[in-house]
Amino acid sequence: MPSENHLYLVDGSSYIFRAYHRLPPLTNIRGEPVGAVYGYTTMLWKLVDQLNAEDGPTHMAVILDAGSQTFRNDIYDQYKANRPPPPEDLVPQFPMIRDATRAFSLPCIEEEGFEADDLIASYSKEALKQGWKVTVVSSDKDLMQLIEPGLDLYDTMNDRKLGRDHVLEKFGVEPEKLGDVLALMGDTSDNIPGVTGIGPKTASKLIGEYGDVEAVLAAAPDMKKSKMRENLIEQADNARMSRVLVTLHEECDLPEELDDFALKGIPEEPLRAFLEDHGFKSLLTRIGGGTDGAGAGAERAQHSSETDVGPEDDDPPIDRKAYETVTDEVALDRWIAEARRMGHVAVDTETDSLESVTARLVGVCLATEPGRACYIPLGHGGDDLLGETPDQIDFDAAIAKLKPLLEDPAVLKIGHNLKYDMGVLTQHDIALAPIDDTIVMSFDLEAGMHGHGMDEIAQLFLGHECIKFKDVVGTGKKQISFAQVPLDTATEYAAEDADVTLRLWKRLKPRLSTDKVTRVYELVDRPLVPVIAGMECAGIKVDREELARLSAEFAKQMESTEKEVHAIAGEPFSIGSPKQLGEILFDKMGLKGGRKGKSGVWSTDVNEMERLARDGEPIAQKVLDWRQLSKLKSTYTDALQAQINPKTGRVHTSYSLTGAQTGRLSSTEPNLQNIPIRTEMGRKIRFAFVAEPGNVLLAADYSQIELRLAAHMADVPTLKQAFEAGEDIHNRTAQELFGEVNRETRGRAKTINFAILYGISRWGLAGRLEITPDEAQAMIDRYFERFPGINQYITQTLTAARETGFTETLFGRRTHFPRIKSKMQHERQGAERAAINAPIQGTSADIIKRAMARMGPALARAGLDDVRMLLQVHDELVFELPENDVESASSVIRDVMASAAGPLVTIDVPLAVDIGTGLSWGAAH
Repeated sequence: MPSENHLYLVDGSSYIFRAYHRLPPLTNIRGEPVGAVYGYTTMLWKLVDQLNAEDGPTHMAVILDAGSQTFRNDIYDQYKANRPPPPEDLVPQFPMIRDATRAFSLPCIEEEGFEADDLIASYSKEALKQGWKVTVVSSDKDLMQLIEPGLDLYDTMNDRKLGRDHVLEKFGVEPEKLGDVLALMGDTSDNIPGVTGIGPKTASKLIGEYGDVEAVLAAAPDMKKSKMRENLIEQADNARMSRVLVTLHEECDLPEELDDFALKGIPEEPLRAFLEDHGFKSLLTRIGGGTDGAGAGAERAQHSSETDVGPEDDDPPIDRKAYETVTDEVALDRWIAEARRMGHVAVDTETDSLESVTARLVGVCLATEPGRACYIPLGHGGDDLLGETPDQIDFDAAIAKLKPLLEDPAVLKIGHNLKYDMGVLTQHDIALAPIDDTIVMSFDLEAGMHGHGMDEIAQLFLGHECIKFKDVVGTGKKQISFAQVPLDTATEYAAEDADVTLRLWKRLKPRLSTDKVTRVYELVDRPLVPVIAGMECAGIKVDREELARLSAEFAKQMESTEKEVHAIAGEPFSIGSPKQLGEILFDKMGLKGGRKGKSGVWSTDVNEMERLARDGEPIAQKVLDWRQLSKLKSTYTDALQAQINPKTGRVHTSYSLTGAQTGRLSSTEPNLQNIPIRTEMGRKIRFAFVAEPGNVLLAADYSQIELRLAAHMADVPTLKQAFEAGEDIHNRTAQELFGEVNRETRGRAKTINFAILYGISRWGLAGRLEITPDEAQAMIDRYFERFPGINQYITQTLTAARETGFTETLFGRRTHFPRIKSKMQHERQGAERAAINAPIQGTSADIIKRAMARMGPALARAGLDDVRMLLQVHDELVFELPENDVESASSVIRDVMASAAGPLVTIDVPLAVDIGTGLSWGAAH
């Protein structure tokens, strides 16, 4: 322990708002919002538990604002007047945050009439007077005024101490002059007026030259004539008042004595009682494990009644300096032997690109136990002949040693987003297996609650902030390749990734069973990781000439459409400018029903343009046509040409298993799942995706799978019978709803069939069918009358989601809806609509994932090794294969897709698969 007293004063308000904005909305077992409470608790725990013992606190207190009214409001009634009220769901968390502080046996100090900053200033002054060191846990600029010998600030966000040098660098003045700078520049967040037109640089220059605010104001009349001189003279009273407002009050009565702040360690009680009361189970394990009756767990948004099991009590703190840089084969052999002895190893690759297909392998990280990690540099060095190359193992020798380990079936390889690493390692003929993937685990446990990137879940589950990539390689023009990063820095960054991954695995793996998601992880998602990696590597060929031709065609059509728009408007203008378009439509042409946004500009969004088009305004439809052409050209025909990989001559999309909360795969760089198919222009783009010479493309598409699943899950006999008999389901719905089947009634029936499953409102359906809301409601009522099972399914799904906070697919995939009890109507209704569809869309996603995982082995058993699966687009799979294999491959593909649900799940309705082939993707449809 330190030999002298060292007081840490925590600016509790900044902690609260950081915690609130960093975590998703979470609720405890009573349905109370506790996202900020949970985040605050983890942050405070980390502060108390992990500070360096040599320079850590002997005494600590959390200082909070008692209320919004202080003595400053008596001085200036507009002080903080423009601050919005705290978020509605944060207000009830304030008392719980005070309870959290006291649960750590930490004083929670507040005083009516004063701000937390004033109390911090007063306690700091008293502690310094008694010869103590003081650290204020905050990075707030107002508190920087307090910095003096013996007192510094601690910025926990960036893990750094802030002293006199920081103030000088940031504001150009010493801390004792900072109040004068703040007074002149004012503060919009606190509504401190300052002097108009004077910013930080000017304020710093004036104070540096004249000394303080009064001296600046006294010198103003003799300054050179300028707007600044006028403002200083005219607003002198504002400047003086601002100086009073920014001054910290150092003479507050101290509610508790300094000696009462003595730290005594983290107490098991009452902390345990507090954590159990809110169901913070992953935190409970830090003090000896939770209890089975600890509640649903706010970390899981009330979605589990089982205890969160994790061995983090035994894990050492993360120490980046302890990681090893492996630069010789003897050390590498030692790590490989250790991995084999453990039976598992966390693996991560470092590269020079985000594209796994062409990324150059720069290094490999391994971790065998928490805190036991290394970095094996393989490709570091300068970009030219004069660049310095550090000592590292010969690349080929290292790969030859790593390959047997990474392919060893007796050693589990653990990673975070392993499909990327698999793609990189495939370039070196390494087939990484067997695997566990923590990004998939996190998603299967908590889809819908938060993101699943390593930085976010390391903070959430470990209370640890990882080194940011940009802090290692820089940004913008100064950014360097990871291959140029010095080995000591590279080791800390890279080995931390492997260490953190292993720690996450130890926490998440046991929860798969306790949270009842083992089945979806083991039998749906984990088997898909290598499949996706293979598809990304395979890519798909695109015809550059056809894309260029389409770009030219779209440009010509845009030009023609633009002329038509200008002719209707009576003058030329920029169609792509919302401001100019709004002025033409609503100011010049006087079209009715327009609305302006907060900026005063007319809205011309898609809803507004579609409304005008429905009202029969020709210019609106022309603008919509022009926009579609523009999007097709810029997003697809132009962009796809640039995204052809020069090494492979193909386009390689990146699939995410965690991008859509229902479990659907999502596609980026480029997004090949959103290519329009409902319009003739959009369909043309698919003709640019082609097979290699001698091959064809095969598209296999589930027919109306979500409607089939709805018939099964809602147990609707009429729909089941129709599917069993092979009827057109939209014809059957049209007959049931309208008593006749024709083009119009079938089209309406199709819209209603899908809209109902997406929880559409009467107003949404009215917009789609171009009818009144009352007419739409009558159709919804008639639909539920004819298919009562659907209505019952919706009611039961929403009831269960409100009770548990999540929905489940037939395979047990959980999607969480933390806002389903929100007091804000639009948030609640949005969550309800998503919850209605999630079990159906998620089950559909699970089925096609199972088909994808089974496809390769099935094709291999049939001797169809030349058939490659290239794309997945929601309910469709796209293959490339020799033309002679079409018949036999079609049979295998259809069988695998049709039977993909079994034997885990039996579907009462047959899953039909439509198959088409052609030289292009478009022709295959």
